[in-house]
Amino acid sequence: MTTSLVCHTHAIAPSRVIRGEQAWQQGLPAIADLCQRPALLGRSPATQGIRARLKADLIGCDLAVVESELQFDCCEDDLTRLQAQLQATACDAVIAAGGGKVLDAGKLLAHRLKLPCITVPLSAATCAGWTALANIYSPDGAFIADEALAACPDLLIFDHDLVRQAPNQTLASGIADALAKWYEASVGSGSSTDGIIQQAVQMARVLRDQLLIDAREAMAQPESEAWVRVAEACGLTAGVIGGLGGAQCRTVAAHAVHNGLTQLHACHSKLHGEKVGFGILVQLRLEERLGGNQLAAQSRRQLLPLLQELGVPVTLQDLGLGEAGLHELRAICSFACRPGSDLHHLPFDVTETDLLEALVSTDADSRSFSTSLETEA
Repeated sequence: MTTSLVCHTHAIAPSRVIRGEQAWQQGLPAIADLCQRPALLGRSPATQGIRARLKADLIGCDLAVVESELQFDCCEDDLTRLQAQLQATACDAVIAAGGGKVLDAGKLLAHRLKLPCITVPLSAATCAGWTALANIYSPDGAFIADEALAACPDLLIFDHDLVRQAPNQTLASGIADALAKWYEASVGSGSSTDGIIQQAVQMARVLRDQLLIDAREAMAQPESEAWVRVAEACGLTAGVIGGLGGAQCRTVAAHAVHNGLTQLHACHSKLHGEKVGFGILVQLRLEERLGGNQLAAQSRRQLLPLLQELGVPVTLQDLGLGEAGLHELRAICSFACRPGSDLHHLPFDVTETDLLEALVSTDADSRSFSTSLETEA
């Protein structure tokens, strides 16, 4: 019997990863090997002091640094402007230092200009420093599309000292985003007969278990070994799973809900992983109601108290949508259910009405659970 094999291409990992305490200092010679005139890309005023230190260190290595700043989220307006700046100043590499949107923008600029890419995450909120994928947003912060890149970054520097300076909220966001690897991959790719994808899905399960064990201690004790395990799980291991599983190791409804939520300005103060965390709860409700999966209800009950302890939004009110009208909730569902959405990787059909019912019922369940906890306390 002959088996027909489909050819898959995987951009699995950065060419080099330097992680740990003082990783930035250890990585400076590797940066100098890649470039002489790098663009140092950032955005947040909160990280300006860190980026000033990075620039000074780069100059100390005899590199001519060109400072570049995003004005918005990772959007085409910014990318077009920055691409012209980098070309005009003859930059020969992009060093992106910041959160997920800065890292995505840096990867896109390097990809389009065919330059070496160096990512320096300043939080563990996402695995964007690792992956060959970037999300593109509107200037207002609404998700538009994701773009696959030819390769992962040339160098990833995951410096524990730098990442530890980020607000705890960013780590909570990273935990929720990394947890979604299991909840999405298991339902979207769990039945795959491809051995590599099967292994990626099982890695996602191990990642979930590690986070369930260590998340609380990591949040409470940033100097602990649990913090190191969790921060690296969010910033690095989650990216390994996406790289190994490739396009066939699917994101599903949790990220589709995130993409829909970004269409409403009221949600823009929430981080990527915070919206994804709420999306996991919505996906589990869909699995229970439409997929007939009773284990989904058990998973939701297990996950809900952890997300609440982490401060991740679990209700529409937590997301800033407590007063949202029906037309606004329908706008979320319309975008999340559009053709080509990740939501359609679920193994059953979901309509906009189905998703709206899941949004509302998840919100009601979460409020009821919160009330019961307060009563017990």
